[in-house]
Amino acid sequence: MALSQKSIYETKASSAEEKEFNLRLKMREMQKVLVAYSGGVDSAYLALIATQELKENAVCLLGISPSVSQIQRDEAEKIALNFAFNFQTINTEELDNPDYQANPTNRCYFCKTELYGKLSQIALQNNIKYVVDGTNADDVGDYRPGRAAAEEKEVKSPLVEAGLSKDEIRALSKKHGLPTWDKPASPCLSSRIAYGVPVTIERLSKVEKGEMILRDLGFKEFRVRVHDDLVRLEISPAELSKALDIKVAEVFTKKFKSLGFRYVTLDLQGFRSGAMNETLKQ
Repeated sequence: MALSQKSIYETKASSAEEKEFNLRLKMREMQKVLVAYSGGVDSAYLALIATQELKENAVCLLGISPSVSQIQRDEAEKIALNFAFNFQTINTEELDNPDYQANPTNRCYFCKTELYGKLSQIALQNNIKYVVDGTNADDVGDYRPGRAAAEEKEVKSPLVEAGLSKDEIRALSKKHGLPTWDKPASPCLSSRIAYGVPVTIERLSKVEKGEMILRDLGFKEFRVRVHDDLVRLEISPAELSKALDIKVAEVFTKKFKSLGFRYVTLDLQGFRSGAMNETLKQ
């Protein structure tokens, strides 16, 4: 019999707890850290452990820009408040960078360079030796241009050092009562725009409004992918049958055309993380 999600997490708990113990030791060794906090699964968990070990000496900082949706901002702030993080925000200006706007395949490098550059300045001003991010052990080896920026800015990745995988982080997050434990991955809005299609405030707004439409229709896991004047909707396989209903399709067409898209398509392969990178593997 296949293990349920709950029992899988419980099976991994002992080794995950050992890794968490080592993570806590690492936090104590660092003494004072600035956490690159987004409110996602990994950074929320890291922020919690850092806060439990270092109290006010763990500064959790959220970068704000047009590529960060309002719902993501609200959720990140709510978690920070509920778990008593030393929470702050800072505005980032990656959209002012023509290299970022052009939306090349290494777009994330320019975004993270902007973010980590500002975090490093704040850390220096506040006598904080370490800037840390939520990169986990599963991320190593994946196509992540932002990692180059992290290395250049000497950003540390304690979850990688502790060997914590995504599933282990989810299990430990559930144990600690973090609401993010089963949260779907939610990268920035710019990641929904096809490489080579310029990132603009207008397109980011369309993505945010489009994903709000899907959320209001009751869908849980999805992406609104922008290919210039065509929008490609990715819905999780578990919810795809609902999306295939002709009446729902008519709603999709009406609402997304009202946002300014000429063509509205449904991806029959369904949602999968990193779909925009599939063209890079060809």
